[in-house]
Amino acid sequence: MSTLQQAIARIQPLDEAAMAAARARQDTLTKPAGALGRLEAISIQLAGITRQPVPQLGIKTVLIMAADHGVAEDGVSAYPAEVTAQMVANFKAGGAAINVLARHVGATVRVLDMGVGQPTGNISRGPAMERARATQCIERGIAAAEEEVARGASLLATGDMGIGNTTPSSAIVAAFSRLPARQVTGRGTGVSDEQFERKVALVSRALEVNHPDPADALGVLAAVGGFEIAGIAGAILGAAAAGTPVVIDGFISGAGALIAAGLAPACVPYMFAAHRSVEVGHAVALNLLGLEPLLALDLRLGEGTGAALAMSLIEAAAKILAEMATFAEAGVSESDEQAQTPQLA
Repeated sequence: MSTLQQAIARIQPLDEAAMAAARARQDTLTKPAGALGRLEAISIQLAGITRQPVPQLGIKTVLIMAADHGVAEDGVSAYPAEVTAQMVANFKAGGAAINVLARHVGATVRVLDMGVGQPTGNISRGPAMERARATQCIERGIAAAEEEVARGASLLATGDMGIGNTTPSSAIVAAFSRLPARQVTGRGTGVSDEQFERKVALVSRALEVNHPDPADALGVLAAVGGFEIAGIAGAILGAAAAGTPVVIDGFISGAGALIAAGLAPACVPYMFAAHRSVEVGHAVALNLLGLEPLLALDLRLGEGTGAALAMSLIEAAAKILAEMATFAEAGVSESDEQAQTPQLA
């Protein structure tokens, strides 16, 4: 059995008993039932993921996957391809937006070179990669997630770097949604009208040339994906296999999440959607995954920036469940309805 198959086989349904216990505790905390809205739902989901009625989050890690894309040679980005390597150096020096936001929320950043300077095939002319290479990249992502969990990480996040990578992401979303390229393609780094029209045409051509089959997620990845998108998919699968929550960043991470979900639908409950990007295809991807974003800040940077911000909310949800006093502990009277609700022992 391959590393990928082993990871998929280890993904378990969320722990219903832990979720029930977390839900029951939420109903005893000093607030009206449901008053903290999605923070309550997040804490209950965390309980199911971690199999702990009161989940404790500690080390937080952002995994940034970086790679180059052959389609960048066709002018789909406002920046030249060498910026990928330059930004990777910036990440390692601690000077990028993700470094600032990771420090702000107390997360560490790990950068993986999935193919910097060694681009995928140009998807407008043929497949991005062979299936074997796609599997290899996914397995690198799985290994990275498992390594971070083994080092004590209890909350992972995905990030990306790759000039031109909104083009393969659009192609992936188009393949799974069966929507026309124009409905899932945005302006990425802020391209001109002329570049945008070229980008839409290239996504359409990539779909026509490669015929990605949404029933074959690995095939979609190999046909129109990217090495870093494969790594993101692997990180999601690895996190789920290790019983660890994973925060999905923006559009590129959403494309990776679609690949992961196509390979193993059971991984979806382990995901938290950090935010809704201004990239039009991101909302489509989130709808396909059935995920509701935590934030909507008009972000379109990638790197894991939105995911880092969402980590703070997820950690706050866990702390509310763990640290907030119950009515009995605080000597506060419950509402009539809460007082009549049976509590789990």
